[in-house]
Order: sequence, then C-alpha cells, then structure tokens
Amino acid sequence: MTTPDTKRDEDAVRRYVEKMGLTLAQIGMQRMPARVFAALMTTDEGRLTAAELAERLSVSPAAISGAVRYLEQVGLIGKEREPGERRDHYRLFDDLWYATFLKRDRLILMWRDAAEEGIEALGADTPAGERLVEMRDFLSFITRELTEMFERWHRERGVGPS
Repeated sequence: MTTPDTKRDEDAVRRYVEKMGLTLAQIGMQRMPARVFAALMTTDEGRLTAAELAERLSVSPAAISGAVRYLEQVGLIGKEREPGERRDHYRLFDDLWYATFLKRDRLILMWRDAAEEGIEALGADTPAGERLVEMRDFLSFITRELTEMFERWHRERGVGPS
C-alpha cells in the first residue's frame, strides 16, 4: 500500500525494517533494539513515540521500553519531550554516525588507560604485561586513526565537527 503523503510502499518499508533489524542482529545488536533503530531510520522525521514504535513494529510497549533504554545507553538515540506534552519522543541524533563513533572513541580511551594501569601493576616484561602493552599500543593507534578519520569526514562533508 502506498500512502499519498509519502509516496512510499508501506509494506516494502515494513519488510525493509525487518530486514535491516535482522542484519543488525546478525552483527551483534540485540534483536528488538535493532528493529527499533531500523524503524527510526526509516522515518522522515527521525523520531517516534514509544506508542508509535510499538504500533509500527507490532510489539508491546514493554518491548519498546527495553529497546530504547539500550539504544540510549549505547548512544544511538536520544529522548526528548515537547513542552506541554506527556509523551517522550525517541530520536536519532543529528550527525548520528559521528556522534556514535565519538562515543566509541571515549570508550577506547578508557580501555587503553585500563591497559596502562595493568602494565604498571604487572610489568611490561611479563607475558601478561606484554599482552597489555600490545593492547595499549593498538588502542592508541586506533584512537589516533579515529581522530584523523573524523577530521577527514568533516572536510569531505564541508562542515565542522558537531
């Protein structure tokens, strides 16, 4: 069925949401958050209420609650409320991919710093310490590369960082 306001085949959109959700689940995302993320990605507004998500995905509000909580925790969506409204809207971030990887960059730094502490405790010349040295060095490399990649991305797009 094609809706007149969007000129979309809504059945094809539903099938795509399920396929995208399955793909995201196959690469490690939990199944319901994957479906919710896919539903948000396929809306022009990039935002829906929990009730709208539940209706689109034919699931219970409880399933949506857990999924959006997970997606918020990993930094893929945000929650907002319009003045005077009682319902939360879940939305995709502007510059979603940059924001997501920037958060990952901070997590990598924390992981690298934890490796550094382990090296100090174990000694760099022990087998366990050598593993931690390699981990620290790899994570330091990744951090440098991500920083350069972010800069290249913004140059390519012709915009400054968010």
